[in-house]
Amino acid sequence: MTIRIGANPIGWSNDDLLEIGGDIPLETCLREAREAGFEGMELGNKFPREAKALQAALAPFGMDLVGGWHSVELLRRSAVDEFKAARPHLDLLKAMGCGVFIAAETSNAIHGDRQKPLSQRPRLQAGEWDAYGRAMTDFADMVKAEGLQLVYHHHMGTIVETEDDIQKFMAACGPSVNLLLDTGHATWAGADPVALARRYRDRIGHFHAKDVRLDKIAQSRAGDWSFLDSILGMGADLGVYTVPGDGSVDYAAVFRELRGYSGWVVVEAEQDPTKATPLVYAKKGVASLRAALASSGLA
Repeated sequence: MTIRIGANPIGWSNDDLLEIGGDIPLETCLREAREAGFEGMELGNKFPREAKALQAALAPFGMDLVGGWHSVELLRRSAVDEFKAARPHLDLLKAMGCGVFIAAETSNAIHGDRQKPLSQRPRLQAGEWDAYGRAMTDFADMVKAEGLQLVYHHHMGTIVETEDDIQKFMAACGPSVNLLLDTGHATWAGADPVALARRYRDRIGHFHAKDVRLDKIAQSRAGDWSFLDSILGMGADLGVYTVPGDGSVDYAAVFRELRGYSGWVVVEAEQDPTKATPLVYAKKGVASLRAALASSGLA
């Protein structure tokens, strides 16, 4: 069993609000990620999208490419059309030797809109899950035929946010659709990541390790804040998300439920880098994950 610790660059540069961390060069992100102990990186907005250029960017830092997010719009287009739209991203992941294809429905998502509170997030009606699950399964089958495993990213501000959403989604999808378990999004949405790990152990194909500040979740709900305001924090305050070991998630307990998992554990904790120094938090996250993995027996 092999577990590798990777990072998403969103702790350095935000993908939904490009000015947040916009002044931090990609080279700084990669150098600090290597110093913190990460072995691989997911894609971000500053990464080249051509394989040779991407390899050249990662190689000096000894980094592998973990994978990268793809925004699907299966509420608006067919699985065949979605696959055509995903072709450049899929080809890049294949060229880089990635094993997972991260997907999330964004056709009606609001997490990137700072003016919309999370209370306005989209929802599917009871009779809509089966059709959506069939479309996602068809798309995942096409991705699988290309040698990658589709992993679905449940996310605040989208149609798959709560534990109930996750259950309905997974029940509607075939076995070619795996789950990306994100501890931060799960906890914020009111789910128990330990219970999710236990329930979907055999279908969890990727893991995002972000921790949460419960007091900030309470403030966000009370103030009816948007996703971006919640994660960036108001004024000088820090936001909802942080790295493992700096919040409330019991990672050892989650990992104990994931016996048999093999793959990446990725720190994806978006914060404002002017408030939360990326290297400091990255080191803390890696140290905490290593301790949790060791104590759980997963790695």
